[in-house]
Amino acid sequence: MPDSTIKCVAIDDEPLALRLIEDYIKRTPGLELLQKFEDAIAGQEFLRNNSVDILFLDINMPDITGIDVARSLDPKTFIIFTTAYKKFAFDGFELGAVDYLLKPIEFGRFEKAVQKAIALHQQKTVLKQPENDFLFVRAEYRMLKIDVDTIECIEGLEDYIKIHIINSKPILTLMTMKAVLEKLPPSKFRRIHRSYIIATGRVVSILNKKVTLASSKEIPVSDSYIDFISEWTQKTR
Repeated sequence: MPDSTIKCVAIDDEPLALRLIEDYIKRTPGLELLQKFEDAIAGQEFLRNNSVDILFLDINMPDITGIDVARSLDPKTFIIFTTAYKKFAFDGFELGAVDYLLKPIEFGRFEKAVQKAIALHQQKTVLKQPENDFLFVRAEYRMLKIDVDTIECIEGLEDYIKIHIINSKPILTLMTMKAVLEKLPPSKFRRIHRSYIIATGRVVSILNKKVTLASSKEIPVSDSYIDFISEWTQKTR
């Protein structure tokens, strides 16, 4: 199973702001602060030689700006800018920053930015087995390994998905339907609605554009995926 710890670095020339970010990281399960820097040049050197998942980066600093540091980074590092100046927001997002936190930073706003970064990290690092036997998702601040044969269906809930597991409670994770579908074996799963992906082996009947699964759950088939009905019917003849 992959390491579920999200490795973080914070760079800010203001000691109080840096301590606040450090405190927030400690309060957030699953995050680990590798290092913090008041000196942006020293921080940049550390980043060149170490793998980091999330960087909390002040923009307005002496010697070198956060924008310049960001431009020199490995694109695999997710950046959350921290600054007292709104005018830098456009530059930050132009560089592909995950979020932009305006000082003084509230913990709730920090959490929201971190969850966005974690979701992106998850989508990039979730493992694929050769036959897609398992799905790895982040839920409840840890990485879970799910046997795909235990999945009955997946329900889309805006930014989240709910993975319905056979004889177990559902798993809620921050991921898009498109992202999870790409990680599932196409021979076993089909999207039949904007909000539903089903395990085709769990289908017991189809009537009036509704699929009934082995658990008796009924799932609607939307017009965009209506071909599934004829395909399934032909296979069961």
